[in-house]
Amino acid sequence: MKNYSFHVGIDISKLKLDVVIVDKTNPMSLEHFVVTNNTKGLKRMLTVLKKRKIDLESTLFCFENTGVYTFPLSCFCFENEFDYWIVPAVEIKRSKGISRGKSDKSDAKDIAFYSIRNIDKLQLSSVPEKSIQQLKLLFTEREKIKKSLLLFGSTRENKGYTSLDVYKTVEIQNKKTIKFLKASLKVIDAKMRELVKQEPKLKRQFELIKSIKGVGEKTAIYFIIATKGFKVFDSARKLACYAGVAPFEYSSGSSIRGGTKVNHMADKTMKSLLQMCALSAVKHDAQLKAYYLRKQDEGKNKMLVLNNVRCKIIGRIFAVINRDSPFVDTYKFVA
Repeated sequence: MKNYSFHVGIDISKLKLDVVIVDKTNPMSLEHFVVTNNTKGLKRMLTVLKKRKIDLESTLFCFENTGVYTFPLSCFCFENEFDYWIVPAVEIKRSKGISRGKSDKSDAKDIAFYSIRNIDKLQLSSVPEKSIQQLKLLFTEREKIKKSLLLFGSTRENKGYTSLDVYKTVEIQNKKTIKFLKASLKVIDAKMRELVKQEPKLKRQFELIKSIKGVGEKTAIYFIIATKGFKVFDSARKLACYAGVAPFEYSSGSSIRGGTKVNHMADKTMKSLLQMCALSAVKHDAQLKAYYLRKQDEGKNKMLVLNNVRCKIIGRIFAVINRDSPFVDTYKFVA
């Protein structure tokens, strides 16, 4: 593992970046400055670091994942070939222990010290390909449209409970809005399919994932987005943890014996998509259907068995990606 001389913690907000430099040889000597969260501010940050004679090749930049506000900084680090580490905000928060008060400067300091204390967990980050960034934005827009369709569709509940004259005041406009949203949804779906087809690697991954029974187009695309083309997670277990379907033991000493269960921290979109895949798989996949029925006959809880199916689907996805070959249903060859 690379030995870093300097650790730079950066607290990101919409308009500014709070930067704290920690010299590993003298951790108590901190330097703090603020720059704007744009190209001009990032160039100024680089100028300040060079003036302080910071060896950028032996410097680790660490910052939280704050969504779209993180993107300019991550692109800047990637383009300049800096080593940088994007960490989930909740992980840094829970690593702080007992703390009182809060400020952007103290947050940046905590981030810098987190990168020093947890250097053994280091996983250098990188910017996903342009096509994956585009897919992510399109998928986000798609989710917004789906929610809007549910909201505008609820207007129909007024029919039959209010007078016809009252309902007609919004009926025509409501139908036009729903029609427009459905048309927009089709356009976005077509754009996502086109983006996948344009990239040979993404197209191959898409086809491999789709070869698994129960997994549809939207799930395949979301797996590519969430894993950044299967570069973020190196095992099915880690992805299952991220999706919130991996079971964990809950016990302590001789008195506490809680049931094994999943954790609430999860990618809710992926978890929801996997649930739909599991419901489809136990109907159309002979092997998973037999497993599902066998476990139910053993008295297992229905949701527990479905969660096991979700884990199996993740395992199959990783298997086809690692083998670079479509899923083969060996169950049909069993006598």
